[in-house]
This record gives sequence, C-alpha cells and structure tokens, in this order.
Amino acid sequence: MAATQSRLIESLRDRYRAGMPVRVLFVCLGNICRSPAADGIMHALVEEKDGRGLWQIDSAGTGNYHIGDLPDKRMRIHARRRGYELTHRCRQVREADFDDFDIIIGMDDMNLRDLRRLAPTPEAGEKIMPMSAFFGIATRYDYVPDPYYEGAEGFELVLDLLQSATANLYYLVTDRR
Repeated sequence: MAATQSRLIESLRDRYRAGMPVRVLFVCLGNICRSPAADGIMHALVEEKDGRGLWQIDSAGTGNYHIGDLPDKRMRIHARRRGYELTHRCRQVREADFDDFDIIIGMDDMNLRDLRRLAPTPEAGEKIMPMSAFFGIATRYDYVPDPYYEGAEGFELVLDLLQSATANLYYLVTDRR
C-alpha cells in the first residue's frame, strides 16, 4: 500500500478506536452492479461482526444513468444466493461526498480518474483508493471488472472479489479477525 493509502487506513483505525463512525463510500460507473454489491456485502459483514454501529456505508456512481433504480436484477439474484439483499437505490457521486465520507473506494481506473476529477481539493483526493488495494485472494485482476455485459460468471467473480476486499478492509480498520 502506498504511503498516502497507509495514512488513510491509519486514520480510519484512529476513528474506529475513538468510537467515531468509519464512513465508507463505494463507487462504480452506474451504481447498479459493483458498488451496491460492495455496499451490501460490507453492511452484512459489519452487522455480523460489529454491533458497535461504527460504520456508515454507502455507494454511488460516477454516471447519472440509473438514479433511483435498484441494483441490476442479475446482481441482486447472484447476491441473494450468497445471502445478501441489495436494496440500495442508485445515486450519483456529489461533491459533498468528499466531506461526508472518510474513504472513497473506486472499482476501476476509470472510476478513480473520475473521482479525482470530482475531488474539490487535493486533500479530498487523498480519500480515494482503489478497491484492488484490499484484494486478498490470488487474482489476475487489479480492478473490479464490470459484469454488466458478462454472464453469470462475471457476477460471481465480482462477488468473490468484493467479499474478499470488504473483509480485508474491515479487518484492516478494526485490527481483528
């Protein structure tokens, strides 16, 4: 992890230890597949592991294509098979998110570029991290691929990557397994 990313994780740990909410925003392009899946998986993990209520989790898209929609039906079906209910309503990233969240996690390079362009200050831009920074499983991916034009395997791959990455994020912040 780069020095800026290490400092960001340490600041999240400090918030958690101080009893302050850790505010996480997951971001993809349309906010109908990857980021709402990460949101749902992270919510389930926090609910299962941490009754302290110290997490604020949301997701958004860099595009405005699906505002108000539920996640893609295929993603909801695949997630439900794993026990996750994805009920998030799509929204677009807004400038206020850089104040409202401590870390903003992009799913791929295009999302990261768009987020850096949207960041109102250099300090706000330091809150941006790639989801791949949290990958823990051996993978050929350095991003979370968009499953929208893929078959079932694409949705399953994304869920595998996100389950691993969200768990690693949780354990990095809480210092527990």
